[in-house]
Amino acid sequence: MTDSADLPKLRQTVSERLPKRYRAEMRFRVAGLSAVGIAVAILLLLVGSITMQALPAFTVNQLVLPVQLSGDLVDPEGDGSEDSLRRGSYGRVLQDAVREQFPEVRDRRELRALFSLYTPLNSTRLMETVLADPGLVGETHEFRMPIADDLNLYLKGRLVADRTLEPVGTMAVSEAGRDFEVTAESEAFADLRDTVSGLLNQAADNLERRAATARERAGNLSGEDREDALYDAEDLMAEAAAVRSQAALENGWVEMSDSLPSILVETGETALRVTALSADGRSARAEAMLGGGAMSDVSDWSIYVIDTPESRRRVSDQLIVWTRALVRRGFVESGLNPYLFANADSREPELAGVKGALYGSILTMLITIILSVPVGVCTAVYLEEYAPKNRFTDLIEVNINNLAAVPSIVFGLLGLAVFINAFGLPRSTPLVGGLVLSLMTLPTLIIATRAALKAVPVSIRQAALAVGASKTQTVFHHVLPLAAPGILTGSIIGLAQAMGETAPLLMIGMVAFIADAPTLGLEGLTEPATVMPIQIFLWSSSPERAFVHSTSAAILVLLVLMIGFNALAIYLRRRFERRW
Repeated sequence: MTDSADLPKLRQTVSERLPKRYRAEMRFRVAGLSAVGIAVAILLLLVGSITMQALPAFTVNQLVLPVQLSGDLVDPEGDGSEDSLRRGSYGRVLQDAVREQFPEVRDRRELRALFSLYTPLNSTRLMETVLADPGLVGETHEFRMPIADDLNLYLKGRLVADRTLEPVGTMAVSEAGRDFEVTAESEAFADLRDTVSGLLNQAADNLERRAATARERAGNLSGEDREDALYDAEDLMAEAAAVRSQAALENGWVEMSDSLPSILVETGETALRVTALSADGRSARAEAMLGGGAMSDVSDWSIYVIDTPESRRRVSDQLIVWTRALVRRGFVESGLNPYLFANADSREPELAGVKGALYGSILTMLITIILSVPVGVCTAVYLEEYAPKNRFTDLIEVNINNLAAVPSIVFGLLGLAVFINAFGLPRSTPLVGGLVLSLMTLPTLIIATRAALKAVPVSIRQAALAVGASKTQTVFHHVLPLAAPGILTGSIIGLAQAMGETAPLLMIGMVAFIADAPTLGLEGLTEPATVMPIQIFLWSSSPERAFVHSTSAAILVLLVLMIGFNALAIYLRRRFERRW
């Protein structure tokens, strides 16, 4: 027993320790909440960054042009038959529609650039439109087609850094030989002149640094190598001096080049590209990009500056001028991207969609569910409820646990060797993909199902047997219904993991480019297809910049599918969960 004389000391000790315990508990709770907050913040950052990258893929800028479907071009036989319509020159129809908007373009090289406003694959879409409605032959049809992918990014403001200046006062344009001279009432070009001079001085500094590096390198060399290094240094210094002289406007003008920002003077249907800026900041030499001709006292004009040099972008100034002209004339419309979910994969980003991969994923997962869920559940029921406990069943359990830890690419190698090479099944089909994913998912389903069966209290089995139920009746009437929430949860989570697998499907050839979506039916099981993870892999390795946004959009679609699967698992678990 505790001496009564020690009670005050014990109370004092307890009173001193309790605040420390409370503070330690508070620190632990704060640490736990902080960890959860950091995890949620990282998740939101990840999903947010993917969403921001994906937003441009959900919208598209389309050319809406009136096309003349003359019979001699789209119906060469003149009988309106399908064979005749398929032999039509639909590419020529689209070219004529674009040339009608810019009749001044006649040079072959310029025409080639003009036709790059859209992808030639749109001619196939136009043919399908005519085949669906042959009555369009001889009529003028308003045809919609996505603008080229780089120009689509430009119109979304994601390709170049640009700005528009609104000068004060009027402007006059006079012909100066083959070019023009623009004269502003105010010093409208002064800031641009200073900007260009500063960029030229920076370029001269870089050249001088390279020359100094070449001289240092020459000091460590001898013979011809030293002479070559000194020659490079002198050449760089001469180039730097020329650039420095140009930046100083020693001849009264600073010449523009494709390594400098592009400056366009726009008014109405006229666009002039500045080729030189004067020292006074009021005049500029320019060449005609659209329209042209002498003008005086023009008050409605602007200066459009593309800060990204032409040498560092995929679209030329001329393409940008034509695109802006089409926008002003109302031939470009922006809206939701109908091709993202309506088309299969394509070499052109503006026409590429996830339909083929989505259908392939559905068919592949259908085979996986049909094979893995019944076999996995039945195997787990037998091992847990019926199989005797001996060395053989212990060996089976160990192998199942080991298979669950095998890398997924090993199952891909197994599918390649057995299903394709040995059984001769077609490569890159949902049937083979589903078989491989079934093999990979089975160990996980068996382990999850056995865990759910073990969670059912033994008293349930004993009570059923006590009232006269057989072993089979006990399992199927009592144990399985009670274990159903856990079985469904484990099955759906395992299938969701299989949906996101890439490595095993790469091994069986589902990485192939598939331009047509498989049929949603039995025949589609043996048609070439791909799945969402493979589609993401293909787009992420594509060099076109527009595929970056398509990749993020496909990731979002896959995330929605995965979240849907997990939400279904949570719902089914709560729906069938029983308490005892």
